[in-house]
Amino acid sequence: MAPEAEEALRLYGTAVPPTPCRILRAGPLEARLEGGNLRYLRYDGHEVLRAASYVVRDRDWGTLQPEIDITTVEENEDGFRATYRGICVNGGARLAYSAEIRGTADGRLRFSVDAVPEGDFETNRCGFNVLHPITGLAGAPITVEHCDGSVENTVFPELIDPWQLFKSIRAITHEPAPHLKATCRMEGDVFEMEDQRNWSDASYKTYVRPLELPWPYTLHSGVKNSQSVEVVVAAKRDTPAPVHRSPRDAPVRIDLGGTSHRRFPDVGLVIAPEEVRDALSRLEQLRAVGPQAILCHFDPTASHGPEALADFAALQQAYPARYELEYVAVCAGDLDAEMQTLARQVREVRLAFSSIAVCPAVDRQSTPPGSAWPDCPPLEAVYAAARKAFPGLPLGGGMFSYFTELNRKRPPVDMLDFVTHATNPIVHAADDESVMETLETLPHITRSVRAIIGAGKRYRLGPSTIAMRQNPYGSRTFANPNAERLCMADDDPRQRGLFAAAWTVGYAAAIAPAGIERWVPAGFTGPRGLIDRRSGALLPVGQAVADLARCAGAPLIDCRTASGRVAAIAAKAETGPAVVVANLTPQPTTVDFGPTHELAAFETRVFR
Repeated sequence: MAPEAEEALRLYGTAVPPTPCRILRAGPLEARLEGGNLRYLRYDGHEVLRAASYVVRDRDWGTLQPEIDITTVEENEDGFRATYRGICVNGGARLAYSAEIRGTADGRLRFSVDAVPEGDFETNRCGFNVLHPITGLAGAPITVEHCDGSVENTVFPELIDPWQLFKSIRAITHEPAPHLKATCRMEGDVFEMEDQRNWSDASYKTYVRPLELPWPYTLHSGVKNSQSVEVVVAAKRDTPAPVHRSPRDAPVRIDLGGTSHRRFPDVGLVIAPEEVRDALSRLEQLRAVGPQAILCHFDPTASHGPEALADFAALQQAYPARYELEYVAVCAGDLDAEMQTLARQVREVRLAFSSIAVCPAVDRQSTPPGSAWPDCPPLEAVYAAARKAFPGLPLGGGMFSYFTELNRKRPPVDMLDFVTHATNPIVHAADDESVMETLETLPHITRSVRAIIGAGKRYRLGPSTIAMRQNPYGSRTFANPNAERLCMADDDPRQRGLFAAAWTVGYAAAIAPAGIERWVPAGFTGPRGLIDRRSGALLPVGQAVADLARCAGAPLIDCRTASGRVAAIAAKAETGPAVVVANLTPQPTTVDFGPTHELAAFETRVFR
């Protein structure tokens, strides 16, 4: 194997290369052309848009990957122009489109697409997605011009809004920096904006076709659809440009301070019934990781029965820990009878749970705006039946899927001892940078959850892995036999590389200040687990989780860095102070810990 392929496997778990890209520049305007779309539109070094993409999705909200033929790229000092043709295939129909991207040094960029279906073409969405970044914009002013010509002066929300922020959009104006003003105009259809922080994307997304309209819908054969996005950036005459920031390759300073009143959360691993026997054969590795909690996933709708509970009991005998039950409630009949049957089955196998969390099966699927909510008993009745069947056991609720669903269906918090949800970073994009960027969103999510449940309610984070264990937005997760960077995949190759270790440390650093009681960063075995399938050894992410588990319950030590290139967490563990550091970028990064005596007493682990 070539050295480049070996290094790719070490870092990313796959030798499949990322999508190639190139930078387009015109004076102070620049953008990255990648896979036929634009990312990181900047002016004078300041990010204006996170992305402008032409996206085609299928009926499960999966992104159809187009065949792209870039025919021309022309650049000079005054401007750039790129044109290409793309083809998407869905079933027996094809969608052929031609695109043109033009940018000029005076701060103008236009991205236009003409699409013609060859056969009736089914889609949930076909057209432009425009992403505004969240850093510096949450709570900042925005002007929205609507399709009827009316103008709304408002702000980007601070807390995450569960529904569309703005509808019937024609143009959006904001300030990417104090001395800049940017207007993004979208033509060819009706656009609306949603808060993508719901899905842990680091963006506000403006997309084509209102969700209140039916989907999937059909683009009829031979009927051309034309759309465009035009961005105009201008310097404000009355505001001086700020001093430019430090270069991106400057050393990253990490400052270690005093002991905080916050403690690092307990660390759990999720295990499904089909994974128990594998876990029993790898007890040495399980002890090496040392999780404080085992989250037992139990779903009668997936044919989990008493034998699964017996297997969990066997694991509990072999590896004593705090065992928690994650119960997917059928809710198809008498709730008391369902919960009492579960309680009897648990007693019969002598399984001792420390808590139970309950979520109706239908609530694992998303209910987007404009859709009818599925039949489901009131959550009050579900929780009351669970409380009756398991008296004295801490009861949790919320969602076994993601924050989006919790935000849209908020539980009666007063009936619960704790609230839970999970996150997933590959709902909308699966490239390396987008996955790492989801870490920016986690403090926004935890603040929004606290606003929903209150400061004193116990808060647990469920399984939050790169690969998706269940798809709330379609009928299935997607297989990934070629080890690609694939949205909504049930197996992501980066779990087997250093990438997942770094992302997991970044996740820990992002949630550490939020007062989380327990966090589940992985499974134990399987595609979202910590074990190398061939050697049986701990993967790099397994070592990272083991290091973090040793910090569980320990007082956090103030650990600050001004750069998003590095994540760091420090805690006063039983074995002594420890600091875990991860490089979140593919480039080598120099870390400055300040005076060496600050680090002398610390056990240090670096994932890079």
